[in-house]
Amino acid sequence: MRLPRASGILLHPTSLPSSFGIGDLGPGATAFVDYLAEAGQRWWQVLPLNPTGFGNSPYQAYSSYAGNRLLLSPERLVDDGWLTADDWSDYPILAEDHVDFDAVTIAKDKLFKKAFDRFDSNQLGFHNFINDEAFWLDDYSLYMAIKEAHGGSCWFDWPAELIHREPEAMAYWREKLATEIRYAQFLQFSLARQWRSLREYCNARNVGLIGDVPIFVAHDSADVWSHQGLFELNDSGRPTVVAGVPPDYFAAEGQLWGNPLYRWDVMARDGYSWWIGRLKATTRLVDLVRLDHFRGFQAYWEVPATAPTAMEGRWAMGPGTTFFDSIREGLGGLPLIAEDLGMITDEVRFLRDRFELPGMRVLQFAFNSDPRTDIHLPHNFVNHCFVYTGTHDNDTTIGWFTGPRSDTTQNQDEVLKERAFTLRYLGSQGKEINWDMIRLALASAADTAIIPMQDILGLGREARMNVPGRAKGNWGWRMLPTQLDVSSRLRLAELTAVYGRWNGATPDAFRFPELI
Repeated sequence: MRLPRASGILLHPTSLPSSFGIGDLGPGATAFVDYLAEAGQRWWQVLPLNPTGFGNSPYQAYSSYAGNRLLLSPERLVDDGWLTADDWSDYPILAEDHVDFDAVTIAKDKLFKKAFDRFDSNQLGFHNFINDEAFWLDDYSLYMAIKEAHGGSCWFDWPAELIHREPEAMAYWREKLATEIRYAQFLQFSLARQWRSLREYCNARNVGLIGDVPIFVAHDSADVWSHQGLFELNDSGRPTVVAGVPPDYFAAEGQLWGNPLYRWDVMARDGYSWWIGRLKATTRLVDLVRLDHFRGFQAYWEVPATAPTAMEGRWAMGPGTTFFDSIREGLGGLPLIAEDLGMITDEVRFLRDRFELPGMRVLQFAFNSDPRTDIHLPHNFVNHCFVYTGTHDNDTTIGWFTGPRSDTTQNQDEVLKERAFTLRYLGSQGKEINWDMIRLALASAADTAIIPMQDILGLGREARMNVPGRAKGNWGWRMLPTQLDVSSRLRLAELTAVYGRWNGATPDAFRFPELI
């Protein structure tokens, strides 16, 4: 898969401006699409869109099929006739610069239940939706209803008959919680409608969408509860081994993610149908998919479930080429980006290149003294890759360059050497280090350059999205309404055009700066 030279922005929808304490699929989203198009950008990259579980992380979701209900726009529900503006006259005043997930959940759920009360569940579109999506929606809506009825507890702490999905118990709870199940279905139906409308708007402005699929799923999820035989679990539904990564740049003891691991041998028996279904669902929403932790498909870090850190893990073999052969046949192609970061071996590179998947380059990894990171230096780029100034796991460029590195394993001497080499490489004094790095990414030979919105806005570490290994305080950054301004758009547009990444014909005003 080769893509024309282009660029885009990384921004999760929850970070958009809105009046409801969290970004959503309403007017703020369409305004951002306008910004992208007017800046000549081809791509909008998002994080996973699923309902978040532990730590509000999009990588620890209650379902790999369902959408996050907090992304629902109340304004769009007014358009549907299920809400009125008067319904949020008493909506609490919430922070504009970050998400208070607990407060937003309470406030938005109140609105959504008002909309559900007015919703006509007999309409044909709704019945078609629940029939078409029954293969995942039936289990997910029941899972969410039972979870709420049990005070939010994890499915492996439910009564044994529900853990083991005994038919009589399942039938009993389906009947007992029929209204709650229908409410969960209504939310997913509404999300599907709003996302479809947003995607059509993106298509009209020639903006493509890049989604994200985590390699692992959360233990407390409808996926694991409804497909326990596909995971390394004991008889009580608890994992025997869990996912993580060995010691790396971010953590001296490695990272203990805790997700249950797959029984790849079982998945292989039916041609990885569970994975094909998951990726088909995602590619109905987006144009390209970033496949998280690609190296785990060649070999993954397996940690005993009782281990206190990831250091006690070992490498175990992933499914390799047979997996991607099956996925390619099931999807009719491989619209994937390989997140090939971390401890990458020749075997991982072979797997990526055999299927002609573009990999990732991250400029923040380019300038340290480790020779293994030389591939992140632009003069070593191949064309067939995606370059980022940083990712959702990195600090912002300004935070990375100016602040301490307490979130990494680097010592101060290494940091100072890295900064000095960065400035020599850039030929810069670093006064606008974010724009220096943006220029470097856009000027590079990489087919696609993706810039986090925080770097375009010149924000520091207060705008960081995630600190790997930190259990709380992540995923909450939001862009203020005033920050989506003309000056940043024009500056990004000029660089985009100068380096041949404009989405469409390059306007003369940017080819010839004196016309600006």
